[in-house]
Amino acid sequence: MSIRRFRPFSLLAGLVFVAGLGACSLAAAGSDATTLPDPSVDVAAAPGDQVAVLAGGCFWGLQAVFEHVKGVKKVWAGYSGGAANTAEYERVSDGDTGHAESVKILYDPARVSYGQLLKVFFSVATDPTQLNRQGPDTGTQYRSVIFYGNDEQKRVATAYIAQLTAARSFNDPIVTQVVPLKAFYVAEPYHQDYAQRHPNEPYIVFNDAPKVVHLKQLFPSLYQPDQMVVDVQLH
Repeated sequence: MSIRRFRPFSLLAGLVFVAGLGACSLAAAGSDATTLPDPSVDVAAAPGDQVAVLAGGCFWGLQAVFEHVKGVKKVWAGYSGGAANTAEYERVSDGDTGHAESVKILYDPARVSYGQLLKVFFSVATDPTQLNRQGPDTGTQYRSVIFYGNDEQKRVATAYIAQLTAARSFNDPIVTQVVPLKAFYVAEPYHQDYAQRHPNEPYIVFNDAPKVVHLKQLFPSLYQPDQMVVDVQLH
């Protein structure tokens, strides 16, 4: 089992909670989820699968959340924002490559819209008010970013952040960046589906599993169980 760098606090916290609380308490002790309004602007449905690339903390948790969203066909953990020659975990962990731990989401826009993915992102997958960190993980590689692939995605992302800001949906300012997607680099194989393959690891139990629980609670019509996630080739 691989242990991530820069996670001593989170692992210790997980062990303390495992010793003192049951699984239900662990889920309740995770990062808070937020009920948000639907986006007032969305990408028009189009035939064929579409791609969204998002970043906001450890890619283990992001991948775990979006793999449970109906209409999502595949999620890859990886890196965006930096150069190809630094898109590897040991380099990205230094925090000076420009990369953010990210996920590439292949989805069917007839079943889930881009705006709905952003609502899930802001509601349960990440805290968009934390700058260059997420929970116990600190560094620019954990920053919150929407990497837009076209002008329509940019328009929807920008409008939704403005909508949430005007509605004062969060107590603190949203610091999520909206930047063009230059490239997405798939992370090492041992990072793929990490939460699903290591459900009892303290970091997953304390930090990531609660996000999936919140997804099921807040988005019951969008939630899909593990067995419904299909495997397709990266393209």
